[in-house]
Amino acid sequence: MTITGRMALVMLAVSILSYGLSGTSFAQTCGPEEVIVAGECVPAFDEKPHPLNLKTNAKIYTDGATLTITGKIPTLSDFLQDVTIIIKTPTGDIAGVGQVSHAADGSFTYTTVTQGQKWKVAGDYEILAHYGSTQKDSIKIDFEGGEGIVAPPPSKGTPPPPEPECKSTEQLVNGKCVPKPPVCTSNQVLVDGVCKDKEPEPEPEPEPEPEPEPEPVCGPGTVLKNGICVVAETEKPRGGGCLIATAAYGTEMAQQVQFLREVRDNTLLSTESGTSFMTGFNEVYYSFSPTIADWERENPAFREAVKAFITPMMSTLSIMTLADQGSEEQVLFLGISVIALNLGIYIAAPAVVAIKVRKHLKLRK
Repeated sequence: MTITGRMALVMLAVSILSYGLSGTSFAQTCGPEEVIVAGECVPAFDEKPHPLNLKTNAKIYTDGATLTITGKIPTLSDFLQDVTIIIKTPTGDIAGVGQVSHAADGSFTYTTVTQGQKWKVAGDYEILAHYGSTQKDSIKIDFEGGEGIVAPPPSKGTPPPPEPECKSTEQLVNGKCVPKPPVCTSNQVLVDGVCKDKEPEPEPEPEPEPEPEPEPVCGPGTVLKNGICVVAETEKPRGGGCLIATAAYGTEMAQQVQFLREVRDNTLLSTESGTSFMTGFNEVYYSFSPTIADWERENPAFREAVKAFITPMMSTLSIMTLADQGSEEQVLFLGISVIALNLGIYIAAPAVVAIKVRKHLKLRK
């Protein structure tokens, strides 16, 4: 082999080694769930799909912030029905429930405030959306915690230096011992460290009586409080939606639905025992009521059957209107009476009828 051939072979070997080293040197490391595509790290798996395209106006929320939930329904139903929104805490409790109508293109918007009795625990809150019995979606937000969060104790710094001990004739002023001032009599006053006799005080002149100031006139939406116009407070909604009754009677403005709301808000929630009962009842009720309400809207016959089934219970709840608002004893007594009456109507009475029918059939045989 000639010298020129040997030089060409050496240059070819150096080029191959340089290419291999440069590829190894500049190789990038991706995460455990990423792969390299066109020199970039991309996710190896597709993100979880959202059937209702749920989105929020932020990812992290503080106490009292405005939470806006938006979405779009891909397949609209042939009949009118609302989207049910349920918000759950990290512990599984229900922080809020609501229903919202959608636009003609399937889009919907639901707004609430991250504040209240259930908005205390910090962590991931799950938002569930139901449209019909098949179209469901969920999304999570990060809540920093409400009034239930206890602030950590302040860090201990360097302790202050001890105060100096003064003599009996001295006193401590601004961290230093200084001589005590002389003690003056009742007819004397201390001036520049010396007791001097008081000058006779002139008789005070009578103060003119102030003219009464006219009360300000407040505009719409404001009220007069302590002489100042302030914004009128509006009462916040106290409970969630009566989903089954609303679907049975077709609208939240139905007389029967309004009656249920009045019994709940004005009677039960005005007492501690009623509030405790409604808290436990809501945990069970909202676990199945969205599905029942969707079945009612999809099946008119089932809706009429549910309406007939809850009519006796609606009649017995009128007993609760006899209780005074805020009276624990009356609400507790009448509430137990209504529960016992409903047990008799829905369980005891059918059982007695079934026993009598069975005996009658045996006698005929």
